[in-house]
Amino acid sequence: MDRWIAATHGAELRRAVDPVAVDLGYGAAPWTAVELLGRLRTAAPRTRVVGVEIEPERVAAAKPYEREGLTFRHGGFEVPVPGRPALVRAANVLRQYDEEQVAAVWERLCARLAPAGGGSRGGLLVEGTCDEIGRRHVWVALGPEGPRTVTFATRLGSLDRPSDLAERLPKALIHRNVPGEPVHAFLRDFDRAWAAAAPYASYGARQRWIRTVRALRADWPVTDSPARWRQGEVTVSWAALAPRTR
Repeated sequence: MDRWIAATHGAELRRAVDPVAVDLGYGAAPWTAVELLGRLRTAAPRTRVVGVEIEPERVAAAKPYEREGLTFRHGGFEVPVPGRPALVRAANVLRQYDEEQVAAVWERLCARLAPAGGGSRGGLLVEGTCDEIGRRHVWVALGPEGPRTVTFATRLGSLDRPSDLAERLPKALIHRNVPGEPVHAFLRDFDRAWAAAAPYASYGARQRWIRTVRALRADWPVTDSPARWRQGEVTVSWAALAPRTR
């Protein structure tokens, strides 16, 4: 996720007057905030990261790791930082919430983002779910206007088939992986394209993935390029995967 943010949002961070990134709900240890700072500064050296946690004892435990560009604060979805952040990252935060709560949380967080204007698309909210060691991850990217894209990312050597990523769908989609829903159709087509690309496995999992995404692009609005596919990623327009209204 951090690698993708740096690649796709780095230019916005560089243009920002005060490029603040928020690691919302960093967890029991501060390592994700530390790693986020390191990754983002490769793309935008002035970036500052604020780790935000709802549990006061977690904030106290993280304080010794503060340094130039990295601070920790107590808070939640109100995002307790001055101004409007250029980035809010929320990984594995909404998985314990009900699906019906997601839209309101998204709206609240998007309202805190830096606004669009003057050639900028505004701040970015990245919300999703990964496994315990980060091999599989699916996230939604949202701007001030709402959801934009869904990205599926995996360590290719660990992948049996693309639908293995279904268990890491973000809360907005995980209960929609059923017949009749767009995300179910997408994962079905992803698996079929993966099976058809099996001959490319002799050249490695990366080449098979690239061939799979090229085929998938014929029927689905893939928004990224082979440079991202080579990283084991594919990004699709949110509108194509958005849940059907009940």
